[in-house]
Amino acid sequence: MNFLRFPLFLVGCLALCLVSCDDDDDDDTPSDSKTTSKQEIKEAYANLVFANYEDSYNEAVKLQTAVNAFLAAPSEASLQAAKDAWLAAREPYGQTEAFRFAGGPIDDEDGPEGALNAWPLDESYIDYTDNNGTVLQGGIINDVSSYPTLTKELLASLNEQGGEENVSIGYHAIEFLLWGQDLGNPSVKKAGERPYTDFVVDGGTAQNQDRRREYLKIVTDLLLEDLNSVKQEWNPSSGAYRAKFLASDDDQALTEMLTGIGVLAKSELAGERIFTAYDNKDQEDEHSCFSDNTHRDTRLNAIGVQNVYLGTYTRVDGSKVSGKSLHDLLSEVDATLASDVNSQLQAATSAVDATAIPFDFAISDDSTRPNILTAVQELRTLGDKFAEAGQKLGLIINTALPE
Repeated sequence: MNFLRFPLFLVGCLALCLVSCDDDDDDDTPSDSKTTSKQEIKEAYANLVFANYEDSYNEAVKLQTAVNAFLAAPSEASLQAAKDAWLAAREPYGQTEAFRFAGGPIDDEDGPEGALNAWPLDESYIDYTDNNGTVLQGGIINDVSSYPTLTKELLASLNEQGGEENVSIGYHAIEFLLWGQDLGNPSVKKAGERPYTDFVVDGGTAQNQDRRREYLKIVTDLLLEDLNSVKQEWNPSSGAYRAKFLASDDDQALTEMLTGIGVLAKSELAGERIFTAYDNKDQEDEHSCFSDNTHRDTRLNAIGVQNVYLGTYTRVDGSKVSGKSLHDLLSEVDATLASDVNSQLQAATSAVDATAIPFDFAISDDSTRPNILTAVQELRTLGDKFAEAGQKLGLIINTALPE
């Protein structure tokens, strides 16, 4: 018997044990040994984005149908149906805001974001306004000499011309045409009350009903075209940007995803969309001021952030699109931090949910304003947590709004 073999065997076992134990140590750096691959996260994100934009487009088609029915036979009932369709169309679109600030096709140099969702909107740029009881017959609709013929090309070219509040197209232009100005005190909790007779063919309540009808049809048609353009960029079978995104550097793609939700949470939603209106106590600063739907805007934006981080989206029909997520990867790298981020995500969404309805009342009444500020603080903290998560994943996340 070779007695040297036994101790050498023990030495070998000890060495293997040390290597094995070292491999089991916590590793703060993502590696190929992780069960969640970055490519899987990218694919899940691309599927989620397409589904969300597809829902937004499909709901906008229903809006177009309702608008056309209203214009064919204006009445209180058909106007209300068009309003309801607009509100329904905002439900999926509000969640797509989480795809902004991520270098995608929605707001690149050729992106349609400004044509879809630009705000705040100067009402007098589009139509007549009521200024403390005095009706001012202004806007593109009533300026027949400057704009004798209304076309898609004209209205698109006039969008934000001469100032960012000179919004001529998009969701909020349609909103204004359907609801009109919200002239009531926030305490009465009523939206705009434009009469359907502004759109009747003959004998209406305002001048240029024919041009108002034409304007509403054009901007609704443009909305579909712009939504379709961004939807097709993410199409699984032919989307040019989708293919580019999936083939891009993994860390760059994850950086874009985390940056998008980080900027939306901390800077855009907490700052531009909530705190500015809170600070000014001005309903003109709220996102959907004509319909009093801003409370849904804020909640849907927060849900969109949650969708991207957790890698799941509930479609309009109730079905779910889901896959590997940023949260899955972070959980494998640092379970404690992942739990903290998830807890902060829930705290932020809960704080937004707790704000009063409607939003103009929430920002103006002393009893409801504290909840608004709490939502701002929780969203800002969430943005910081996303930056911390990025650092843990070896990424650099800037949550400030791009200049």
